[in-house]
Amino acid sequence: MKDFNGKISYKNEEYTLVFNLNVMEAIQEEYGSVAAWGDMVYNADEPKIKPLMFALCAMINEGIEIENDERGTSRALITRKEAGRIASGIGIEKTAAAIGDVVVESSKSEDDGKNA
Repeated sequence: MKDFNGKISYKNEEYTLVFNLNVMEAIQEEYGSVAAWGDMVYNADEPKIKPLMFALCAMINEGIEIENDERGTSRALITRKEAGRIASGIGIEKTAAAIGDVVVESSKSEDDGKNA
């Protein structure tokens, strides 16, 4: 996995989106596999809101936990309701695109494109 974090902003607050093994594990526990989750969000006629909000919340909270660990801060984690408000505020399409970008970029190996 590659260290790549996305950013989204809502109401003058910036949130870091992290897709790492911790987030993958949470998605697998909730939806069986990352692929099954991805099909619900990206390969359906319309994105399924629950899996989208689940991932948004998990990705933001992982970013907050990393930030708290690295900076010695105690920023509060967000709730699923807050994730829904963030997604509503920035738009479902923009939210799905931001999550998708982070998943794709984080899933690339360090040498992707170097040996082409």
